[in-house]
Amino acid sequence: MPHDMKDNTVTGDIKVMGQKIRYAFFGPEDADRTLLVFNGIGASLDAVAPVAGYFERTRILTFDVPGVGGSPTPLIPYRFVWLSRMTARLLDALGVGEVDVAGVSWGGAAAQQFVYDHQSRCRSMTLCATSAGMVMIPGNVQVLRKMATPKRYMDPDHMMNIGPDIYGGQLRYNREMLDMHASSLKAGDARGYFYQLLCGIGWTSWLWLPQIEVPALLLMGGDDPLIPVVNGKILMKRLPDAQMVVMDCGHLFILSKPGETAQRIEAFIHDGVVLDAEEFEDEPAVPA
Repeated sequence: MPHDMKDNTVTGDIKVMGQKIRYAFFGPEDADRTLLVFNGIGASLDAVAPVAGYFERTRILTFDVPGVGGSPTPLIPYRFVWLSRMTARLLDALGVGEVDVAGVSWGGAAAQQFVYDHQSRCRSMTLCATSAGMVMIPGNVQVLRKMATPKRYMDPDHMMNIGPDIYGGQLRYNREMLDMHASSLKAGDARGYFYQLLCGIGWTSWLWLPQIEVPALLLMGGDDPLIPVVNGKILMKRLPDAQMVVMDCGHLFILSKPGETAQRIEAFIHDGVVLDAEEFEDEPAVPA
């Protein structure tokens, strides 16, 4: 069950490289590991709260990328290299040194770039439902088209209509879970979403993945319409020290299986263990 995070949650705004950034810490302040989380496209830091409540030994740090949630949209588009540099400055400003790094979907690309650029301050890398960018096997074309607009983040009814097709897994039939996801999001503007799309155009980690030496855990959804499991296999073949687990879920297993996701990541970053495929008792509820 998730723990009560009210007394351990810290949110704030800080200016980094001329950009105001909204950030949040979740979990125990005295934890000896900090997990830096990069969110999926269009998702604000509020989307991390459900899974953050299941971590017991880890401090979670996440933030709204420019153009999402509480971080204003910049005047010009940006690339993952710029976002990586800005994130390093954010850590410096917050007094955070070494981190474990995790990224979800679009955020998985940002996580790879950050680890590559700042490997000396990274202890591990966990990639959730992501790929190597342009060198990938795409999911269903009709589903990908629905991702081209931020409407699902701004219109809860639209999210309820297309969410089952986009995310797969338990979200195909669990309307309550999908509604919980929709209500937790705080959209930015359409330009900010477009900048995130532009950020990924032409980007790939495939060439330099062999240079990433930190241990990596790859979590993929077995029923993911957006990023099929084969993309995890591509990443695993290129990374020198990587292990992969296929979750019995779709794209958003951090929402539908938050307990299992947190347990797997914590066992990996704290103990260097990849848990066996066993039964996890896991209730997809937003922590109190």
